[in-house]
Amino acid sequence: MPLTHYDADAVRTNLDYPGCIEQIAMAMRALSTHDKPQPLRSILPLEEGQLFALMPGQLSDGTGFGAKVISVFADQDNPSRSAHRGLVVLFAPGTGEVLCTGDAGEITHIRTAAASAVATRALARPDARHLTLFGCGAQARTHARAMVHVRPIEAITVWGRSPEAGQAFAARMSEELALPVRFESDGEAAARQADIICTVSSAATPILQGAWLQPGTHLNLVGSSFAGPVEVDHAAVLAGRYFVDSRASALAAAAEFLAARTAGLVDDTHIQGEIGAVIAGDAKGRQSAEEVTIYKSLGHIVQDLSALAYLHARSTGMTVA
Repeated sequence: MPLTHYDADAVRTNLDYPGCIEQIAMAMRALSTHDKPQPLRSILPLEEGQLFALMPGQLSDGTGFGAKVISVFADQDNPSRSAHRGLVVLFAPGTGEVLCTGDAGEITHIRTAAASAVATRALARPDARHLTLFGCGAQARTHARAMVHVRPIEAITVWGRSPEAGQAFAARMSEELALPVRFESDGEAAARQADIICTVSSAATPILQGAWLQPGTHLNLVGSSFAGPVEVDHAAVLAGRYFVDSRASALAAAAEFLAARTAGLVDDTHIQGEIGAVIAGDAKGRQSAEEVTIYKSLGHIVQDLSALAYLHARSTGMTVA
């Protein structure tokens, strides 16, 4: 049988948000409740603004294993943004054959937003209606599309360093989602009106301050995926109960948490638990309407593999196992 590859168009067309959200929820629950070896990602710095990464792992329910092989190169036309290029490879358990491959960039865009939606469903107030996005690139688009599936979003605000890009994003997403989407140039104003905030930028220094967060806000920290660049200040890390996708990954690479720990403001107990443990009922999530909750997304290979397995099964009518 010829190897099936899902290119970027196929991923965009067939990896639907409601289905992907459910797959990610199951994968994260399994990650936190099954004892399967999951190596940390390996990142090889190349030239300035260039990284090569390898993420191996296995689905904790035993339905597949594989890896993501990806390059992250700064966009030459817009150095503030990065482009992810590579493959996700899914292998079959038992036989070890390659089942399929998928475009890593598009899978990453959608599964990351789906993971944030899973965390938002688990942690945000049920009546959260106003979404604010810090960033106006590809991840902002997918996060807007995902969030409307888990909370009754009535309005979206976007902040970005480029007013032109922010206004173009607002116009495009307002038409696509049939919701009021507006650009806000003042970060504090953008944050103060939000019930849910997603930081989805390429910022290396804080663009969101904890002092701006209102009681009851849920915050998804997404843009920084390795130790070094931070999107929020120490006060934001300290502002609420802090959850992660993977404790091992967070202790190695959650930049904002690591910076606060280095400053002596938190220790490892600041991590309340993995989002999969919250879903499973093994960790307490939101405890009051006024509480601020924080989810640090680093991404995990089980998200990529479960998304590709779902896409493959949906496209072929086959099961992965």
